[in-house]
Amino acid sequence: MAIQWFPGHMHLTKKAIQERIKDIDVVIELLDARLPGSSANPMLAELTSGKPGLKVLNKQDLADPARTALWLAHYNALPATRALALDASEATPARRLIQACHELAPGRAGMAKPMRVLICGIPNVGKSTLINTLTGKRAAKTGDEAGITKLEQRIALADDFYLYDTPGVLWPRIIVARSGYNLAASGAIGRNAFDEEEVALELLGYLTRHYPGAPAARYSVDVAGLTDEQLLQAIGRKRGAVQSGGRVNLQKAAEIVIYDLRAANLGRITLETPEEFAAWLAEGQKVDAERQLKKKKPPRSTK
Repeated sequence: MAIQWFPGHMHLTKKAIQERIKDIDVVIELLDARLPGSSANPMLAELTSGKPGLKVLNKQDLADPARTALWLAHYNALPATRALALDASEATPARRLIQACHELAPGRAGMAKPMRVLICGIPNVGKSTLINTLTGKRAAKTGDEAGITKLEQRIALADDFYLYDTPGVLWPRIIVARSGYNLAASGAIGRNAFDEEEVALELLGYLTRHYPGAPAARYSVDVAGLTDEQLLQAIGRKRGAVQSGGRVNLQKAAEIVIYDLRAANLGRITLETPEEFAAWLAEGQKVDAERQLKKKKPPRSTK
């Protein structure tokens, strides 16, 4: 899926991270627990290379707990990396985050060597909500729209622990096709950058393969034997998304499906496993390499 959404403020964020990272001890990257691989920003990985990393799988209450365990094991097996899962119901996550950061950078403590942590992630991953929970006050703006935070903020979680918040940032070119659909479905990408019907069809296709009971229970539809298009049509009829003449309003039906995923009305869903994402990434890198090779080839002579 050709989704490319990189507003101007994201260029500024990239430059700010490049400058800030020189003085940072640990990088916290917030991931969406429903799509941990797709929500891990490869541009951030490049910018923060060489720094210890804490992967926080946020919104775990919306995700499949069995798959969350797989992703935590995957990240915890990486060098200089820790991983933990959080959700909005955890009242005091600061203790766990601070402890994990000190495990990654044990030499940083006290006023002489305060811990300096950069927290980053894609848009709408819940970073601002988490920061407000950490501080116990409204330190960061929140909203369900991608790209709310626009400026870097410094927040003191303790006398010797400084957290630097940056705006949510995507990367300029998404080479993993499946990631484009998952990011769009989760709300990480502005709605003007994708086609809701296309995203809903891909989402329904994944659900019928891995969570067939979810759409069946939510929409009272027998999914067996239905194509993705037929299922979207059936959902539209069930939910009253019908136009004059009895035609289903597929745009409205698609919006219903995407909303239900985001609101967890379909149950606790995770849209990828570590193995699946690794396969998607390998395929995306192969296709991208072939595309780049074609660009480098000189045009054929017409003589």
